[in-house]
Amino acid sequence: MIGEPAEGPRSPGRASTGIRGLDEVVSGGFLRNRAYLVRGAPGVGKTVLGLHFLDAGVKAGETVLFISLGTKETELRTDAATFGFDLSAPNFHVLDLSPKSAFFSEKQVYDIFEAPEVEREEFVDAVVTAIDDIAPDRVVIDPITELRTLTPNRQQFREQVRSFLFYLKEHDITVLVTSEAGPETPDTDLQYISDGNVHLEFGPDYHQLEVTKLRGSMFERGPHFVTFTDEGLDVFSVAVPTKLQLDFEPVQLASGVENLDAMLYGGIERGTSTLVSGATGVGKTTIAAQFVATAAANGTRAVVYLFEETEATFTYRLRSIGIPVRQYIDDGLIDIQRVEPYEHAPEQFARIVRHAVEDEEFEIVMLDGIEGYLASVEGDTKLLIRRLHSLVSYMRNQGVTPILTAEVHSITGTFRASEHKASYLADNIVFVTYYEYEGALNRAIGVLKKRATPCESALHAFSITSDGVTVGDRLSELRGVLWGSPGVVEMLTEKDD
Repeated sequence: MIGEPAEGPRSPGRASTGIRGLDEVVSGGFLRNRAYLVRGAPGVGKTVLGLHFLDAGVKAGETVLFISLGTKETELRTDAATFGFDLSAPNFHVLDLSPKSAFFSEKQVYDIFEAPEVEREEFVDAVVTAIDDIAPDRVVIDPITELRTLTPNRQQFREQVRSFLFYLKEHDITVLVTSEAGPETPDTDLQYISDGNVHLEFGPDYHQLEVTKLRGSMFERGPHFVTFTDEGLDVFSVAVPTKLQLDFEPVQLASGVENLDAMLYGGIERGTSTLVSGATGVGKTTIAAQFVATAAANGTRAVVYLFEETEATFTYRLRSIGIPVRQYIDDGLIDIQRVEPYEHAPEQFARIVRHAVEDEEFEIVMLDGIEGYLASVEGDTKLLIRRLHSLVSYMRNQGVTPILTAEVHSITGTFRASEHKASYLADNIVFVTYYEYEGALNRAIGVLKKRATPCESALHAFSITSDGVTVGDRLSELRGVLWGSPGVVEMLTEKDD
């Protein structure tokens, strides 16, 4: 499953959480021989996270113990099976210390509040015996807050839990405890004495996870997106640009359009981000696809994410101007993926892209386009732009070349590179614009920015025909093209005279 860690020998320093995304958040796993608190409201996934943690230990050849204080063992095994966890492994042990019905069936209801000392001694004896007999490497206690009923006050509860956790860590055990946290049942005391805190909660639109403390280790601040699947929890961490940086040579990637490549002084550099912007229908996607197709013709693999059209219309449109995109798809050089509206959180989409980059080894990633991304991925616009910036930076650091298209709302008039102040995402900006001249709608192309090398600043005529993309001569005789209604230089001069 997606959240499952790779099987392998036991790591001497880290214990995998059993969830790939959470391992990324906590720098590879929990530090061993420490105690961690997983907190949150009922039903948010604390027990499932604990099962992931123990399941990872079993797969690594470790001995694990689940101490259940709230759920009977039979129910625990049934619930675990619904997520694909098999608790029948010989190195997976369950200690059932959940409340017994004998209090009521044997008419001991009036003794419940009179025997905490006896119950506490029974609990300690049961745990000590299990630790001595099993010698576990990992222990989950679910939920630790049940022990409050066995202590007379908050201070004594804190000290007893602290001593209990010290006892387990002294036996070289990595401990995970869960807490039923809420306004009426605060667990601040447990947060102080734990080595790390993982907070699960129901967000406004979806589940989320946040690590608020991790002694002795770096961690990624959240919140991070969480989903429930048939295989348990999946955590989608934010793509962090700096942690996966690779060295690469800035090889140029050409568009295959002679004059456009000349304007770019040879093309765009591998590992730089390019934004192609313009009004609707002006040719943004076609220009971006030129870079993708030319790279594919030279053996470089690319993946294209479509937010606003289907693969059928995309391939048909390119085929109609002479780009053999279907051939490249069949040869495995181009992969087209349609992103359905509101199907993903930004972290989920980032996971998809990371899989394409890290596992499928695509070297070019085309996102068509930013407006579609904002409409198709759930979340606040400002947050989505920040997440997109992190994703673009991550790709650049991997030596991957991201190419994005961005729509501007105005057909002619005031010039802008992009909406939503997204132009800072790009190292290179190529723009296409409409302008009206002699009663006809024309198009012009220019390069607004290029970080790696110089670029030509002049505007050129631009058109798309059945023969493909054409970048013509410089529009040296026109002024005011970016305003949408230019005039000829000679006419303007005569008017000034």
